[in-house]
Amino acid sequence: MATTIAEALLQSGKLSPERLARAVQEQERSGRPLPEMLIRLGYCNEGDLQRAFAESLGIPILDNSARPDPEALTLVTPLLAQKHQAVPIRRENGSLMVAVADPMNLTALDDLRLATGLHIQPAYADRELIQRLLGDAYAAEEEDIQAVHDEGDNVAELQRLAREALVVRLVNNIFREAVRTRASDIHIEAFEDRCQVRYRIDGVLHEQAVPPQRLLPAIVSRLKILADLDIAERRLPQDGRIKTHILGHEIDVRVSILPTLHGEAVVMRLLDQNSIQLSLEDIGFTELQLEVYEKAIRRPHGMVLVTGPTGSGKTTTLYASLRRIFTPEKKVITVEDPVEYQMSGVNQMQVRERIGLTFARGLRSIVRQDPDIIMVGEIRDKETMEISVHAALTGHLLLSTLHTNDAAGAVSRLLDMGLEPFLAASSLECIMAQRLSRRVCQDCREEIDAPREMLLIMEKELGYAPPSKQWRGVGCSSCRFSGFAGRLGLFEILPVTEEVRELILDHQSASRIKAMAMEQGMTTLRQDGWRKVLAGQTTIEEVIRVSTEDD
Repeated sequence: MATTIAEALLQSGKLSPERLARAVQEQERSGRPLPEMLIRLGYCNEGDLQRAFAESLGIPILDNSARPDPEALTLVTPLLAQKHQAVPIRRENGSLMVAVADPMNLTALDDLRLATGLHIQPAYADRELIQRLLGDAYAAEEEDIQAVHDEGDNVAELQRLAREALVVRLVNNIFREAVRTRASDIHIEAFEDRCQVRYRIDGVLHEQAVPPQRLLPAIVSRLKILADLDIAERRLPQDGRIKTHILGHEIDVRVSILPTLHGEAVVMRLLDQNSIQLSLEDIGFTELQLEVYEKAIRRPHGMVLVTGPTGSGKTTTLYASLRRIFTPEKKVITVEDPVEYQMSGVNQMQVRERIGLTFARGLRSIVRQDPDIIMVGEIRDKETMEISVHAALTGHLLLSTLHTNDAAGAVSRLLDMGLEPFLAASSLECIMAQRLSRRVCQDCREEIDAPREMLLIMEKELGYAPPSKQWRGVGCSSCRFSGFAGRLGLFEILPVTEEVRELILDHQSASRIKAMAMEQGMTTLRQDGWRKVLAGQTTIEEVIRVSTEDD
């Protein structure tokens, strides 16, 4: 496609062969798309590329003599035309020709198709022409300014709309596409003049095709019905759950609805039960890291903590850990908020704050159930921490998570929460910090020259020059042309050795504990990231995005 666009630019005189050769050379060096390089180098503007793209696809090009048919104008409301910067030109049988500045704006074309019931034939016009046509076609009329009164929600109408075939189909498609693209979250947001749908794929949000704004209340109502929420309540936040099968996957959907200025915002976390099958090797452990970590989780007692921000894969790591050490001879109990994955043979307890079942109360009851291994979803408060430490000191292996930036910071966090240093030193066996970076797509990866500024950052931190050629995904259908497919963990594993215990007893700082651990061979998050860059598993940019430079 890029070659065809280049030919169209050459034929129109917008681009010289010499400039094209230079742009192709830069594109091969940087790995960026050719159209982006043409704009970066100043050889073309966005309008030139859109016009060339239209020519390459055989889309009609309109000039200043274009005039819309008055009958065609009545088919599209002024608000919709302004929203998508689209002007109906003429209707021919079952088709409507529409002038647009971006012929590949599929959202606009789909909205127009739904609004008119006609097949939409895009025609290219530059933005100045679009603005003139809009001004001529939809002249603003003076209106009396009146207050708008909220007449309340028509619940019966919302329920009817939520069950309309179009709305049901839209919601089903949102879910199917999310599962197909391996999205972890779906974001549906309302704004004054539009709505927005985004999927979080491999930790990064991507915009998706947007449904017509008029259908947003019905879509939210449909989701409320599925999640067994109050369809009439639009002023308070609501949380719910949907359990379903999509494309052969058993999916547990956690639904969070938040009232905003222009409507309700919905965020849905998709928990694929198949992901519980991930092993420690699958999530990115090297052989050496696995040896150190597995030694800790196979101890008969003590506390193992996994730290990191929200969304860094801590829960997945804990489940992979349980799968590694679980046997029928051991009793395993978990207390979680929420229970994200169901695991056969494991007793799992759901925290329910509203009825007083907190982490601390659940954990206190668990200890009396004679468990061998306890997993606590998160240590949030002093009471939970104290019971966890007590369990670790009385013959139980306790796995849990904590929100800290690095492994050594977990010790300071526990002490700040009120834990005595001698209890921390006695109970802790291992602390592991982790992050998730996007994995280079194995189907389209190639060795190309990495950007010099990225290589300089890596060289500064490594102390030697890394190879100039790095593995990068150039984009294919498997990775949705992003160059990345899936994620892998970056790990910082701190075994609590005798020397580290002495530092904890002396109430030493996190930086001193980290320095001692590094002297004993600990690899930091950043160092693990650089190793995985050199192994071709991720990129320099990803390591910089998810981790911070070592002090």
